[in-house]
Amino acid sequence: MKCPFCLYDEDKVIDSRSSNEGKSVRRRRECIKCKKRFTTYEYIEEVPLMVIKKDGRREGFDRNKIISGILKACEKRPVSVEKVEVLVDKVEKELQKSFDKEVKAQVVGELVMDYLHKLDEVAYVRFASVYRQFKDINQFMKELKDLLSKRG
Repeated sequence: MKCPFCLYDEDKVIDSRSSNEGKSVRRRRECIKCKKRFTTYEYIEEVPLMVIKKDGRREGFDRNKIISGILKACEKRPVSVEKVEVLVDKVEKELQKSFDKEVKAQVVGELVMDYLHKLDEVAYVRFASVYRQFKDINQFMKELKDLLSKRG
């Protein structure tokens, strides 16, 4: 690590501690040459998760897209933005735990629907109708019947 003051490339670590809820390490360092102190942070390098779309394209996982879709489904429903963010956190953690580099968009959508079903059934049906692209009322009714049969 080069000293930011004199650019000498040797230093000693004076203090190390966990930072950012354990996601990084903060190190206090002292330059061997000029004796000035500076701070560095060490982070885990994360490999971005790629989502494979239906047409084969790949794009980086974007939690904001999921939040946006869920918020539309939850319009005029008693679901707070905080609950939506918790849901997306759960989805993101499960994807990172289960997949190394790539995941199919269908897996992401189904996972979102599983969590949304537990959060709010009306929002779930709204999300499912867009996600599954219901063509007619029969598909919509089938989803509602499935929902009701799971309840009882």
